[in-house]
Amino acid sequence: MKQRHLGSLTISSIGLGCMGLAQGYGPTSRDEAVTAIHAALEAGVTLFDTAMSYREGANEELVGTALGSAGLAGAKALVATKADIVRTPEGVRVDARPDRLRGDALASVRRLDREVIDLYYLHRVDPRFPVEEQVGALADLVDEGLVRAVGVSEVTATQLEAATSTTTISAVQLEWSLAWRAAERDVVPAARRLGVPVVAYSPLGRGLLTADPVSRDPSVSAFRGSDPRFDSTHRGPNTAAAERLTELAGRWHLSAAALALAWLLHQGEDVVALPGSRRADRVRDNAAAADVALAPAAIAELDELSAKFVSDRYSPSRCPPPPARRPGDDLALRAACHTTIAP
Repeated sequence: MKQRHLGSLTISSIGLGCMGLAQGYGPTSRDEAVTAIHAALEAGVTLFDTAMSYREGANEELVGTALGSAGLAGAKALVATKADIVRTPEGVRVDARPDRLRGDALASVRRLDREVIDLYYLHRVDPRFPVEEQVGALADLVDEGLVRAVGVSEVTATQLEAATSTTTISAVQLEWSLAWRAAERDVVPAARRLGVPVVAYSPLGRGLLTADPVSRDPSVSAFRGSDPRFDSTHRGPNTAAAERLTELAGRWHLSAAALALAWLLHQGEDVVALPGSRRADRVRDNAAAADVALAPAAIAELDELSAKFVSDRYSPSRCPPPPARRPGDDLALRAACHTTIAP
C-alpha cells in the first residue's frame, strides 16, 4: 500500500478506524472485530486508530489483543489513541487537565499492551485550559518516551496554530469526506500552512457513501440516529446523491466506498483516510482504494456531486451552545460538539 508521513511516522495511506468495533454502529462480536483487524494487516494497513473513550477503554484492549495475536505484522503496526474524553455510565465529559494526561497515557499503554503510544491525540480541547498547556503536557510524554508523536483532533484553525507554536503536531484529525467538506474552508488550509498532515475520520460519511442501504439506516446506529444527514428531511436527497456515487463507481468498476476514499486521497499527499468497518471484506475493499488513480475529469465530476449532499453533521439538540466566535475560529466546527459526545 502507498505510504504517507505523519511527522516522523511512516504509515499506510489508509488506516483503520476502530471505534465501530466496540460502539456506535450496532452490535458486533469480538471474533468479527479481531478478524477485521487481521484483514487490515494483510491488506497493508499499518495505522490503527482507537481512543480511551471508546467503550470506556474496551476498544483499546480489543485493538491490543488483535494486534498482539497477529505476530510480526501486528507488532510492526502503529497505534493512534486519544486522551481526555471520559466516558462513564454517568455520562461523557472532557477532562484534559494537564496533570492528568500522563495517567491517561499510562492506562492506554496498559490496555493496548504496548510499550509506547505511536500517535497520541488530544481528543478534544478542554475549554477550561489553554490549548498550549494541553499539548505541552503531551509533549512532555514524548520527552519521557511514553509517546512517539502528538496529534490534535477536531480543533479550530486558531487552536491548531496555538498547538503548533508549542510543540510539533504530527497530525490533525477531523471529519472529511465527499459528504462533509467544511474543513476545507479553514482547518485544512491552516494545517497546510503549518505543515501538519490531515487524518480524515468518517471518510465514508458514517456509511452514507456506500452502496449498502443498511449503512444508511439510522435505526441501526446510535451515531446515525442523531446525525441530521440521516433524518427524514435530509435522508432523501443524501440517499439520491449516494446512489449517484454508486453509479459512477460502477462506471469505473469500483465500489462506492473505494471511489469515495480514492477521491479523498487525491486531495493531497498530506491526507490519510481512516475508514472503519467490522467486516473483513469491506476492510479489504477500503484498503484497495489506496491504489486507485482518478483522472482530473473524474475528480471534477465527484466535486460536483459532493455539492448535492446536504445538512450539518450534528443536530443542535445534541450539542451545547458553541463558544463565542473569535477571529480565526472555524465557523463549521462551532456547530460541532467540542466538549461532549462527538466520537
